[in-house]
Amino acid sequence: MNSTGPLRILPNHLAITPGANVNGVWVDPVPQFVMGQLETWMTVTSVSPARIPGYWTHTKGTTLEVGAAPSPGEKVLYHLHGGGYIRLSAHPSDPTATIARGILQYADSIQRSFSIEYRLSSHKPFVVENPFPAALLDALAGYNYLVNVVGYDPKNIIVAGDSAGGNLAHALTRYLVEHQVAETTDPNFTPLPAPPGGLLLLSPWCDLSTSHEGPSASSHQFTKSDYLSVDGGMNYAKDAFLGPLGMGAAVRNPYVSPASLDPAMVIDFKGFPRTLIVSGGAEILYDQIATLRDKMIKDLGDELTYHEAKDGIHDYLVFQWHEPERSQTLKAIAEWV
Repeated sequence: MNSTGPLRILPNHLAITPGANVNGVWVDPVPQFVMGQLETWMTVTSVSPARIPGYWTHTKGTTLEVGAAPSPGEKVLYHLHGGGYIRLSAHPSDPTATIARGILQYADSIQRSFSIEYRLSSHKPFVVENPFPAALLDALAGYNYLVNVVGYDPKNIIVAGDSAGGNLAHALTRYLVEHQVAETTDPNFTPLPAPPGGLLLLSPWCDLSTSHEGPSASSHQFTKSDYLSVDGGMNYAKDAFLGPLGMGAAVRNPYVSPASLDPAMVIDFKGFPRTLIVSGGAEILYDQIATLRDKMIKDLGDELTYHEAKDGIHDYLVFQWHEPERSQTLKAIAEWV
């Protein structure tokens, strides 16, 4: 079932929502890292960097303090939640938090994860707010927090995202890759943090255009096996997220639709870290995820790993009843990490 419109029930980006075992922190914006097209998109959409909450999740039994400096070589999962950019949350009570907890349970090399409460988009008939690139600005702030506040080496950060969070994880990684600069002697220059050591894309929503739609496509053929549909809530989500940039951005903007099949799309993945893509074989996004896989493997080669659960629905790692696919996938992620 789909529902349209934003869900503005707390938790959201306006406050740290307390609760049992909730480890919330405030994350400062990073306007100093806004450059190039990101600055242009901000101007067009009237979006600005903002102070937002983030939440830590620790492996059961650990005695780590919230936001403690990492031990040498310690890895961290930076999880960006799904929800079509219009719903759900980074809060530990959110359904998508089961993904991070599952990975921590299976991956012995990771003791904690961090998730940023990025701003959600909304559109008419509701208040029009937080379109692209608001979520990217927030994801960038969370990444800077891990590197320059907590002290993680970027090579030890695994950026992960499910569904729309996968879209955002890709966009953040692309921004970090494309805006690295050579060393400078300018004492006033603050370099952008290096790209992460790994990218984990879980049922990523990677084509917001219609290039993967049609009667024979998974977007239509798998509607009986999946709980998503290409109309209804997804159309509202596209309008809310794209905002003033419109559907043109969904066709040819590599930050929005890296899997777009439109001839106008020019994209490569040079400089990307090793990547694991997870897909459900019964989800409506199957075709676009397969396209993203094929595009990425051209540049990454053996650094691209693909895992498919034949009977998996969209974002099946959220659902603890989705067995044996969920456990099998979590084991594969643990081995890859």
